Amino acid sequence: MGRVVVDVMPKPEILDPQGKAVAGALPRLGFAQFISVRQGKRFELEVDGDVTPEVLAAALDAAETVLSNPVIEDVVRVAAVADAATIGSTGAGR
Repeated sequence: MGRVVVDVMPKPEILDPQGKAVAGALPRLGFAQFISVRQGKRFELEVDGDVTPEVLAAALDAAETVLSNPVIEDVVRVAAVADAATIGSTGAGR
């Protein structure tokens, strides 16, 4: 079983009120080193079998037609991952 991760972000010219709210809260919580935040979307697509170039191409097509709104969003990453459960687990349970 394989997994593909798709990351979608708002285009730079699109306002991001959620990212702006997070950027305002970070300094108050002791994270003053971050000056900007953009809020995006992440999709994990599970496939039966290995992630082949054909699977990645299909994931990109799905990302551009279904998972994102191309008017206001960019697909910034489509990648195979070995174990999606371990990604981003460094700060869990804070």
